Amino acid sequence: MHSQIRLQRVYDPIPLSNIYCYLVDRLWPRGITKQRLQGIIWLKDIAPSHELRRWYHANSDQWQLFYHKYWQELEKKPVVSTLITLLKRRKTIMLLYSSPDHEHNHAIILRDFLLNKLNNQ
Repeated sequence: MHSQIRLQRVYDPIPLSNIYCYLVDRLWPRGITKQRLQGIIWLKDIAPSHELRRWYHANSDQWQLFYHKYWQELEKKPVVSTLITLLKRRKTIMLLYSSPDHEHNHAIILRDFLLNKLNNQ
């Protein structure tokens, strides 16, 4: 089921396929034109809050705490249900993020959160 959610950096070439693609950053990625992401839905409200994002940038060594705090925020975000519905229909989704860190970014937490919700329903 893990393959239902793909993660990709928004700066990498985006494959043309039948995948539902979502930009999950709160801020529009630098240097990316709206035309390049035409057809991709921007779910900025699913991203970490401005406060949490700023805190993590100042405390990037606090990954586990950031993970926990963002998970708590996701519990309260209504847009999560849209993605869960797609996943229940066995649709593949791609979460696009701009962070250069492939191992410590909010898209990983979002993926884990969605899979947890899907597996516990």
